Amino acid sequence: MLDGAARVKPLIQAAVEQGMPAVAVTDHGNMFGAFDFWRTATDAGIKPIIGTEAYITPGTARGDRTRIKWGDGGGDDVSGAGAYTHMTLLSETTEGMHNLFRLSSKASIEGYYFKPRMDREILSQYSAGLIATTGCPSGEVQTRLRLGQYDEAVKAAADFRDIFGAENYFCEIMDHGLGIERRIMADLIRLSKDLGLPLLATNDLHYTHAADAKAHAALLCVQSGSTLNDPNRFKFDADEFYLKSADEMRRLFREYPEACDNTLAIAERCDVAFDTSANYMPRFPVPEGENEESWFIKEVETGLNLRYPNGIPADVRERANYETRVIVQMGFPGYFLVVADFIQWSKRNGIRVGPGRGSGAGSMAAYAMQITDLDPLRHGLIFERFLNPDRVSMPDFDVDFDDRRRGEVIKYVTEKYGDERVAQIVTYGTIKAKQALKDSSRVLGFPFGMGDKLTKAMPPAVMGKDIPLEGILDTKHPRYKEAVDLRGILDTDPEARTVFETALGIENLKRQWGVHAAGVIMSSDPLIDIIPIMKREQDGQIVTQFDYPACESLGLIKMDFLGLRNLTIINDALDNIKSNRDLDLVLEDLELDDRGAYELLSRGDTLGVFQLDGGPMRALLRLMKPDNFEDISALIALYRPGPMGANSHTNYALRKNGLQEITPIHPQLEEPLSEILSTSYGLIIYQEQVMAIAQKVAGFSLGQADILRRAMGKKKKSELDKQFEGFSGGMVANGFSMEAVNKLWEILLPFSDYAFNKAHSAAYGVISYWTAYLKAHYPAEYMAGLLTSVGDSKDKMALYLNECRRMGIQVLPPDVNESIGFFAAVGEDIRFGLGAVRNVGSNVVELIRQAREREGRFTSFHDFLRKVPLPVANKRTIESLIKAGAFDSMGDSRRALYEIHEDAVDSVVKDKRAEASGSIGFDFDSLFAEVGEVPLASVPARPDWSKRDKLNFEREMLGLYVSDHPLAGLEIELAKHATTTITDLMTSEGMDGETVVISGLVTSVQHRIAKASGNQYGMIQVEDFGGEMTAMFMGKAYQEFASELVGDSIVVVRGRVSVRDDGMNLHAYSIFSPELPEAGADRMLQLSMADARATTETVTTLSDVLTRHAGSTEVRLKLIRGEIARVFELPHRVSLSSGLFGELKSLLGPNCLG
Repeated sequence: MLDGAARVKPLIQAAVEQGMPAVAVTDHGNMFGAFDFWRTATDAGIKPIIGTEAYITPGTARGDRTRIKWGDGGGDDVSGAGAYTHMTLLSETTEGMHNLFRLSSKASIEGYYFKPRMDREILSQYSAGLIATTGCPSGEVQTRLRLGQYDEAVKAAADFRDIFGAENYFCEIMDHGLGIERRIMADLIRLSKDLGLPLLATNDLHYTHAADAKAHAALLCVQSGSTLNDPNRFKFDADEFYLKSADEMRRLFREYPEACDNTLAIAERCDVAFDTSANYMPRFPVPEGENEESWFIKEVETGLNLRYPNGIPADVRERANYETRVIVQMGFPGYFLVVADFIQWSKRNGIRVGPGRGSGAGSMAAYAMQITDLDPLRHGLIFERFLNPDRVSMPDFDVDFDDRRRGEVIKYVTEKYGDERVAQIVTYGTIKAKQALKDSSRVLGFPFGMGDKLTKAMPPAVMGKDIPLEGILDTKHPRYKEAVDLRGILDTDPEARTVFETALGIENLKRQWGVHAAGVIMSSDPLIDIIPIMKREQDGQIVTQFDYPACESLGLIKMDFLGLRNLTIINDALDNIKSNRDLDLVLEDLELDDRGAYELLSRGDTLGVFQLDGGPMRALLRLMKPDNFEDISALIALYRPGPMGANSHTNYALRKNGLQEITPIHPQLEEPLSEILSTSYGLIIYQEQVMAIAQKVAGFSLGQADILRRAMGKKKKSELDKQFEGFSGGMVANGFSMEAVNKLWEILLPFSDYAFNKAHSAAYGVISYWTAYLKAHYPAEYMAGLLTSVGDSKDKMALYLNECRRMGIQVLPPDVNESIGFFAAVGEDIRFGLGAVRNVGSNVVELIRQAREREGRFTSFHDFLRKVPLPVANKRTIESLIKAGAFDSMGDSRRALYEIHEDAVDSVVKDKRAEASGSIGFDFDSLFAEVGEVPLASVPARPDWSKRDKLNFEREMLGLYVSDHPLAGLEIELAKHATTTITDLMTSEGMDGETVVISGLVTSVQHRIAKASGNQYGMIQVEDFGGEMTAMFMGKAYQEFASELVGDSIVVVRGRVSVRDDGMNLHAYSIFSPELPEAGADRMLQLSMADARATTETVTTLSDVLTRHAGSTEVRLKLIRGEIARVFELPHRVSLSSGLFGELKSLLGPNCLG
């Protein structure tokens, strides 16, 4: 990766054009591309030769990490600094290919040292069916020859000849015009003659065409982080690493024609095949006397009786019987048993499992077996969307687990089915279009602005996908017209054109490998006998070398074990409810109709609610006013680019509230489709609706309807024509006109691009409902769980702390007597966890907790020091706890404790060490102390630090202001000037390039000089109640406002939002410090509006807004008519927050405050 610039399809096409019968793939140290290469070559009529360029130990055992250097480490000794050399291995037979898989796997698992390495012993064990060569200039034989060690080279070659057999070991010669090759050519020929080894002429291929050498050079710069102008960069010393024709190779090796002949001889010998008809479904261990089929049927029946204790309804029985027949017929009982087993194990062991995810939630059998917790009939879910009897494909359950404990479930299945049969799945990260532009700009030596300019001119991504770079110039590409701005730059800027052309050469090349976020392969057979695997060095995790599409083609089954943070939040919230209220709440027992939950949703108070917490989503909730579970499901399905582009989300909200007429698709279709579309107000939202419509009006089976849905999504004309024929024929046969047919088809076809899977939106809707319910009824407990979940994100922590303030929940500083490791609910408040304090590790928190349980509450600072063990009593830990306010409840000022803590710690540490060594001195005075009296050290009375100092120390230790905020009391003044809050910016989409005004406190200032231009610029961090943002002052803005970039000042900044991969910042235009009210001034919210705008509707809505934000601040309304203004005191008291100000500005105008 970041070495080979040849793409498989163009390479195979080039081989076809040159009339070559075969091509070999020999990736360095792995076999990542073997299956895709085999399939592509086979489809093109080219024989694929599956190989690898292996790393071989320098004569040592593969587990031995000793470096063996044969020379001085100079340019002639390229033996991996004594760790490895190279060797080419090719599969002659299918047996040989599987031996190669085993070799590659064991090299990674057992021999990794800088590279995955093989040794002579393992080569001997798995040599059958393999052809080997002396390899490239980095091979052991060539390295020995360059070092003048001919005898050692002969011995090494003889070793490998004996391992593979004389007819299977070739002396490989190359000529790319490199000195390290040509200097040893004569010795290689001599060695081949001395040992009777056949010669083999090869050309190392790193790119397909000679013209691709520049792109390859750029790729190497991406790998090494250098530029093309760097004379010391890693580079190839020739431009000969392309697919050479037979004529070029014959001319190059004209003195050794037999070496070229042998390439064809090897091609004729090699013949391998992958088995794409295999099925490695994991086998479930069933009780004696049962098989998977019989046990599956019994488990479904048992589950149905548990789900329906008052009797199984007839429609449930019918659905379950149908599904059972299909699952048995398709051969998947074992799959259901395996999935049900690890889910039920998780639940028995207290690991929270999601109610469902994806189309699997549509299965009654899955519901019965507790794989899902959503009754598919109640929610109108379709089994065939998950498993289609008319289209054989593997079932695929995606399962969400408590994020913290997902690993335990994977460990369980690994131990149950055998670690040799379970592996994580590799993923390949590619260089995407925008990254290719940025990388190319950098390696060509252009400033950052060049790449930034080009990527910003790219058309916006659609459904998460960028237009490919070739599509920018391809007039036939469907998005060609959108790229007019970028083409304009390319046409007028030659340097930009150079960057673009370089980017074309590296786009979509593999950048790195990673591990699938959720997928785990589980197999009936040892994986090493099926595919190559490897070990991830950092954690020892076994990972497939083939990605999932390849694994699936070979009959391997993927199970998705997803970690969902929100399930962890729910679990922590329930634990908080138990500890704070002694209540065992079972969410699964709740009906989905709680009034409080829906009132919270209708207010848009959903910050922190699963799937519903974005700013635009909260606005949509206020418009929609959901009052039933169907609305939640619809929200999740509609709030995506496709439906929003068609304005379906707004149409749903308006139709629900009677503000938009519901018009039928066609008069003939109104009655037939009424039941299907009634819950969505005449809109098609779900894929299941598309399937139900096809069944209802065209007579399709649900299996046929699923095939129709998939065809519509793929947009393949030949398949669509075929489907339309059946669809229209069925509708006409049912009495519909062609006008109705065409009208419905015209609506279904584009909508299939973004129609959503209802099984998924309903299953995730349950989690949304649960989190809304918890926030509505157990706010402190839920918000404590939420805060714990974002402990590693300062921005998210600030966001949710501000939400707690808005909700009237007091977030208390950590306390050594009350705090646990993370956030916890204490009555109606939330207590910061000790684990959030800087310099206080989890081990220290646990030791404090144990001391508290063992010795009782700490009664004073010195009592704390006396009771805790030595690891806690260190100066840095104690100082951090003091600054964070963890001793406040003991009555002493933080400043006083800070001033004495070093001497106090020294004293107690001395006593503890003396006690531990048994050398405590005899205290004569203690003889005269009264019984029960314990002398206590005192803490001197000292006035505390100033409010600003206390808050700054809090921020230093906790990352945030907790007990108060420097901006407290200034909410109205800041809101007057700002058009948005940092919170809203961070939670909104599509803000890139927008001009906004923010206000807040400057927490840091930096003045810098740009390396490339030498120009000065400034950076400030601006913090408001809910977040922090960087504002950049460059060019004229810096020249004008540099003197006003002052730390700890309260400012208003206007600028343009810039969203990049590393986050969001503001390119500032201006900055000023607003006039602030005097300290101690009464807080009062005054609203202003023109008298003419004070309609009944506006006043009613205003009253609703103020009621939603009830609090203690007085509200007045100033009505303005010309020069006359009248002020009214309103019968409302409000809680000041960004949410309130945003709603007021939206209703009354941006200048309504004041």
